[in-house]
Amino acid sequence: MATITGPLHPGAVGRKPGNDQGPAPQSQQSKPTGARSEPLGGAYFWLVVFFVVYCARPEDWVPGLHVIPLAKISGIFAALALILSIGRSRRPIQHIPLEIWLTAILTVWLTISSLLSPVWRGGAFFKSLDFAKLLVAMVVGFLVVTSVARLRRLLFVQAACVVVVAAVSLVTGHSHLRVYGLVGGMYENSNDLAFAIALTLPLCFAFALRTRSIFVKALWASGSLVMIATLLLTGSRGGAVTLVVAMLVCLWHFGIQGKRPQLVLVTLVAAVALFALTGGVVAQRFAALSGNTSDTFQLSAYESYEQRSLLIDLALSAIKDHPLFGLGTGDFEVYSGLWREVHLVYLQVAVEGGILALFLYLGVFWRGFMNLRRLARMQLDAETQLFAWALHGVLIGFVIGALFAPDAYQYFPFFTVMYTAALRATVEEHSQPELVPGSQSNKSKTLRLAFWRARAAGQT
Repeated sequence: MATITGPLHPGAVGRKPGNDQGPAPQSQQSKPTGARSEPLGGAYFWLVVFFVVYCARPEDWVPGLHVIPLAKISGIFAALALILSIGRSRRPIQHIPLEIWLTAILTVWLTISSLLSPVWRGGAFFKSLDFAKLLVAMVVGFLVVTSVARLRRLLFVQAACVVVVAAVSLVTGHSHLRVYGLVGGMYENSNDLAFAIALTLPLCFAFALRTRSIFVKALWASGSLVMIATLLLTGSRGGAVTLVVAMLVCLWHFGIQGKRPQLVLVTLVAAVALFALTGGVVAQRFAALSGNTSDTFQLSAYESYEQRSLLIDLALSAIKDHPLFGLGTGDFEVYSGLWREVHLVYLQVAVEGGILALFLYLGVFWRGFMNLRRLARMQLDAETQLFAWALHGVLIGFVIGALFAPDAYQYFPFFTVMYTAALRATVEEHSQPELVPGSQSNKSKTLRLAFWRARAAGQT
C-alpha cells in the first residue's frame, strides 16, 4: 500500500476516513499543498467560469445572455491561458493520461463520422463541434487541478448548481404531471434532468460529510432531499435506477467502510419517506411496464416503453448497416423517423459513431475506474477519501444508468473521469518526497521529470 508522505490539506496527517481526531501538531505537519502558490491561475479561473456556465446555464436565466456563446468564450480563454502558461505547469502536457487521449480520438472520430453521415451531415457536424468543448475542459482540468482544494471548488460548482436547478424545477414544475427542467440544455427534458441529479447527488453527500458545521451539513442534506424529490417527480425510470445504484454505492463507502452506521439508517428512512410523499409518479411509470392498465398516464408510460423497444431494434439494424462510421452524431433521431433518441447510451454511441466509437467510449470510463482502483490502494486523508468514494458512486451509477438513458454526450460523466485523473495525479505527486521550496529550481524540475518518466514507464 502506497503511503502519502505529504498531506493534501492541513490536518490530513494521521487521519483516516471517519476518524474525528484533531490535526497533528503544527511542528509535525509538512507545508500544506494549498499554501504554495498554485500555477496556471488564469487557466483555472476560466475553467471555473466554464463549469459555472455549463452547470448553471445563466443564458437561460438572464435576459439577453442567450445571444452570447458563454461556454465557447470561457473555454477559449481557458485554453489560451493554458497555452500562454506552457512551461509553468506542474504536469508536463506530454503526459496527459490515456483517458483524455481516448476522449480526443473519440471526438475526432465522431467529427469524421459526422462529415460522412448518410443522414444529415450539417447537423451531425455541429453536434460533434459542441461535444469538442468537452475535450478542452478535460485537458485544461487535468493540467490545472493540481491540488485537492482546486478539485473541491470544481465539485462544489457542479453540486451547488444542480441543487439550485433542482430546487427551481421543483418549485415551478410541481403542478405538472412530470417535473421538467426550467432551464434548457441538459436540464430541459425530464429524463435528462433526473440523470444529471443522480450523477451529482454523491458529491452532495461528500460535502455534507466533509464539514463539521451543523448548519452547512443541514444545507447539503436539505439540498440532497430536494434533489431526490425532484428526481422522483420527474417520473424518470432510468433516473430512478441511476439514483438507487449511486446511493447504494455511496452508502457502502460512506456508511459501511467509513464506519457511519447512523448514516445508512438515516438515509434509508429519509428515502422511504420521500418515496411515500413524492414517488407516486415514478411508481406508476414502473407499474405501466406490465401493460395491464387503462389509466391514461400509465398508458402513455407503456407506449413510451414500447417506443423505446422499437428504437433499440432500429438502432441495432442501423449498426448492422453502418458499423464503421455510424449515422453521425445526433442523427439517429432523424434516421428513426420518430425524432427520438435511443434510450441506451452504448447503442447511441455505436449507432451514431460506429463500433470503434463505442470501444473508445468504454475505454474512457474504464480508465476512470482504473484511477479509482489505484487510489483505493493508497492511504488517503479524510477529505480525499470522501471525494474518491463519491466519484466511484457517480461512475457506477452512470455505467448502470446508461442502460436506460440517451445521454451519451452529457459532460458530467466525462468530467467525473477527469476528476479521477486529476485526483490520482495529485495524490501520486504528493506521495513523492516533498519538493524543496522554489518550484522552478533545477532540483525540483529534475524530481518532477523523473516522476513523470517513471509513471509513463508504468513504474509508479
